[in-house]
Amino acid sequence: MKVLVIGSGGREHAIVDALSRSAKVSKIYCAPGNAGIAAHAECVPIKDTDVEGLKDFALGKGIDLTVVGPEASLSAGVADVFRAAGLRIFGHSAAATRIESSKEFAKQLMAKYGVPTAAYRSFSDFGEALEYVKRRPLPAVLKYDGLAAGKGVVIAGTMEEAEAALRSMLLDHSFGQGRVVVEDFLEGPEFSFMCFVSGDDVYPMPLSQDHKRAFDGDLGPNTGGMGAYTGLPFITDADREFAYQEIMCKAASGMVSEGCPLCGVLYGGLMKTADGIKVIEFNARFGDPETEVVLPLLDSDAFEVFDAVASGRPVEDLRWSGDVTIGVVLASKGYPGHYEKGFPISGLDGLDARVYHMGTALRDGGYVTNGGRVLMPVCRAATLSAARDRVYAAAAGIVCNNLYFRTDIAHQAI
Repeated sequence: MKVLVIGSGGREHAIVDALSRSAKVSKIYCAPGNAGIAAHAECVPIKDTDVEGLKDFALGKGIDLTVVGPEASLSAGVADVFRAAGLRIFGHSAAATRIESSKEFAKQLMAKYGVPTAAYRSFSDFGEALEYVKRRPLPAVLKYDGLAAGKGVVIAGTMEEAEAALRSMLLDHSFGQGRVVVEDFLEGPEFSFMCFVSGDDVYPMPLSQDHKRAFDGDLGPNTGGMGAYTGLPFITDADREFAYQEIMCKAASGMVSEGCPLCGVLYGGLMKTADGIKVIEFNARFGDPETEVVLPLLDSDAFEVFDAVASGRPVEDLRWSGDVTIGVVLASKGYPGHYEKGFPISGLDGLDARVYHMGTALRDGGYVTNGGRVLMPVCRAATLSAARDRVYAAAAGIVCNNLYFRTDIAHQAI
């Protein structure tokens, strides 16, 4: 089988890596891919939002299955265009992707179908939003109602912060024209629950937790994720079953009732509060960096799983390892603010880890930094302590004088 993976980050590298272990896959293309992905797949220079270009490529190469990584591709309608052309694709329609691309749509869906989440109101008028926030207890959770590359959420601890965020979103249109959702603030440990979803059929993956803050101790600015792990001791079997039945299954069923069934991955960003587990956000695709620690635990054939979901067939063989994983992101110094690119990277050969490339390029036959988040070594072991020791040994073996990483990934569990 010939497979096309759309995207260019660590998440897509993990997807390509999983597919490369399938006996059914003879050729993998990745558009646009990255320098690390090129070791497993043929990278093609097509932007992930060039829907027509991607379709023409898939038709021309006789692609049997396409797997979509980024939300921007889904929101641009890549799945709709592919299906209209008779191409099999793992990814939601643009209408179904609204569960991520519109915070207001997701909130309305949860309210209608009884999915537990924080109380909210949405606004398009700056003055009305500001007056509402002034009447509410702080901190206030302010979410831009649209795709904002993970930067559209502000937890404002003061009225000054809240006013600045609302001004940015509603008056300055920092992320584009859009409304703002104002939510009640929830407290508790967060975790990620990804499921393969095809209509009403929901197949759970191992739970994971990522680390958003840049520095040890969960300090510093928010990032796209500085590391992740599986095997969460603070989530009980009862917690997981509640999250599966009352959140993930209800959301999938609600989307079917709304006429826009899911066909891909539903990501639940969840929180265990004193009042039970509630939804912080839904995403319409694999999480990043969670995918890099979850997919290495898949013992089934990845192609068969993706293909069954894309075809609307039951997933008959879905097996996960009982091991746990930890992954640590090596990021450019200065990230998530300004950073420089082009620094040589060495030491990658012979590491006792899977190393996923997030932002690298090839220059003069070697890898150089080419993004904010650059590399993510991931290790699998029977215990988190063993996985942690191995992954930090691997991280220490990567040589580059412009990278930094957190030293406390999985600290909530160990």
